[in-house]
Amino acid sequence: MKLPEDVRQFLARRFQSKHREWLVGDPGEGQWPLEVPLGIPTEQAALRQVDGVRAWVSAWQGWQGVGTLSWCERRWKALGVQRLPEKLALRGPEDVAMWIGASARWVRSLSRYQTLTARWPVLAQQLPRYFDVLADYSDADFRRLAEMLDWISRNPKSNLYPRQIPVAGADSKWLDSRKGIISDLITTLQGDPTGERDFFWRCGLRAQPQLMRMRVLDPDLRARFGGLGDISAPCDEVARIGIRPKSVFVVENLQTGLAFDDLPGAVVIMRLGYAVDVLGQLPWLQQAQCIYWGDIDTHGFAILNRARTYIPSLKTVLMDEFTLMSHRDLWVEEKDQHSSTELPLLTNTEQKLYQSIKGNVWDQQVRLEQERIRWDVAWNAIQASIR
Repeated sequence: MKLPEDVRQFLARRFQSKHREWLVGDPGEGQWPLEVPLGIPTEQAALRQVDGVRAWVSAWQGWQGVGTLSWCERRWKALGVQRLPEKLALRGPEDVAMWIGASARWVRSLSRYQTLTARWPVLAQQLPRYFDVLADYSDADFRRLAEMLDWISRNPKSNLYPRQIPVAGADSKWLDSRKGIISDLITTLQGDPTGERDFFWRCGLRAQPQLMRMRVLDPDLRARFGGLGDISAPCDEVARIGIRPKSVFVVENLQTGLAFDDLPGAVVIMRLGYAVDVLGQLPWLQQAQCIYWGDIDTHGFAILNRARTYIPSLKTVLMDEFTLMSHRDLWVEEKDQHSSTELPLLTNTEQKLYQSIKGNVWDQQVRLEQERIRWDVAWNAIQASIR
């Protein structure tokens, strides 16, 4: 026996699983009207729970809501003639949405779906994947999305920076969180079978150049640049810079790199993260002694592994078991570990440490952030690494 609350829960599950099909108007299993049997008991079952049956009938007698409620009569030997609620029939998705308190979201999503498919019929099968966007965007955000799609589809090779697109309110923050949906929908509008999803390539826009930040630690090398020692420039420009350092440090943390004192013949490159592939673009780096210092955690070793693709001779400093064990009081938990069980470009010692961290040998998802290490200890190790 389904009470009104049971029906509401059933319809909420049905809406969750079928609302995308309903948006397209797919008849399939969502054919209307949708009939919900209310679970009329047999007489024997009713005799075992007379009070429950009375409460069930009473609940539907007092019910007022959307849909057509059908009643039927049962002639029972012991209980006589009973008028019982049989089924509830709903005309369409709007009735289901009304039942579960999602009417406004449904109406809004349907209206916006119809607006976009009237302009671009080819999006009809794709838009239901973005039901939450259609249902929950503010009017201003939806207008910006439609205008952005329209402008890019009419200007597929503009070579502009995104902020130059003449769509009011589409600033960097707005655009950065919506690159995925814009790129996906533009791919469909262009009918390009390559499936390339890079936002800038797909939309014909110019990406902001990736800047590399580097400090020149040798006074003689700085003198070649008029004393300039802290450089942020596009990677291709750094590649052409007239410098021949003897030692190159690559560190994950910006403040760690800023803490470096002068070192003869040395530079430090900071805060690349997984973008260490840009190191392969620096020809002057190939003749230098290169040293990587990252966090002792799974991602620190994964970045090291990636960097060795471009610098096979890359060494490390302060990324060993002794350093880790000497700083147990500074350990924190690495929330999301790297997925690989093995990183092929690590040394045997590095691989053992990586797998020990992955296997929680010492504690749960151990992480030692490089910037937490006492600086006098770190600086001595850094100096010793280039002697």
